[in-house]
Amino acid sequence: MERGNQTEVGNFLLLGFAEDSDMRLLLYGLFLSVYLVTITGNLLIILTISSDSHLHTPMYFFLSNLSFADICFTSTTVPKMLVTIQTQSKMITFAGCLTQIFFFTAFGCLDNLLLTVMAYDRFVAICHPLHYMVIMNPRLCGLLVLGSWCISVMGSLLETLTILRLSFCTNMEIPHFFCDPSEVLKLSCSDTFINNIVMYFMTIVLGVFPLSGILFSYSQIFSSILRVSSARGLNKAFSTCGSHLSMVSLFYGTGLGVYLSSAAAPSSRRSLMASVMYSMVTPMLNPFIYSLRNRHMKGSLGRLLLRATSLNEGTIAKLS
Repeated sequence: MERGNQTEVGNFLLLGFAEDSDMRLLLYGLFLSVYLVTITGNLLIILTISSDSHLHTPMYFFLSNLSFADICFTSTTVPKMLVTIQTQSKMITFAGCLTQIFFFTAFGCLDNLLLTVMAYDRFVAICHPLHYMVIMNPRLCGLLVLGSWCISVMGSLLETLTILRLSFCTNMEIPHFFCDPSEVLKLSCSDTFINNIVMYFMTIVLGVFPLSGILFSYSQIFSSILRVSSARGLNKAFSTCGSHLSMVSLFYGTGLGVYLSSAAAPSSRRSLMASVMYSMVTPMLNPFIYSLRNRHMKGSLGRLLLRATSLNEGTIAKLS
């Protein structure tokens, strides 16, 4: 089939949870609740950090960027999935699919790189505490975040542009709730060798290298912690790294789960649920991990909610 004919039928069908018609309302309510909790939780993290001058430190600066990335990462796929479940309209245009692939890849990579930057921040804080404010100065923090954004966008753009060269067969069904790049490649009638090379290259550069950086940072951190003799010092070190280490474990654990489930049983329900964990549950849990395990965040969040409640009560009193 020629390229010109492909653009005429250039709509994909997102099968997702289509077969669960009896559970449609339950799935819609569940995923909508998860999405709203994700947006609210991450927005509260951003507002809490921006409203408290005591939290204007490198660690919380990176955390606020991570929360913003999580909001965007989830918003790339979940609203379309909710519309699909509600209306049973499974169609997504070729342009819409490419747009979803671009933003999903970009914000997924950004999450990964920000976690790496945060690991480096914890490495400097624990292994070089006396030079922390000198090393992690505002200029370096800004450059690290800007570099993460630029690398993520360029990597995502490279992967998206390589898909433009492909032709697709008459079978346009994607057994997923979003345009997963690997599933889209399976539908192509063209040679996908270049696409696979780009995907493997991106996996190494934006996946393996950042993970190696995180592992190296924590190997140095644990080595430094073992040299601490006081129990108070140990508790402080673990409390400093505990939240970030939990986020890293959740992010890479669910990502690995998606890969293994797809390799073991392609297009299965298990692979679908692993993707839900990776793309929805992980961004939802991140705010809880940081707010519940961090006393500074809990205190600042409590004060923010108290001010909001007082303001609301004052507004109601004036209106009445």
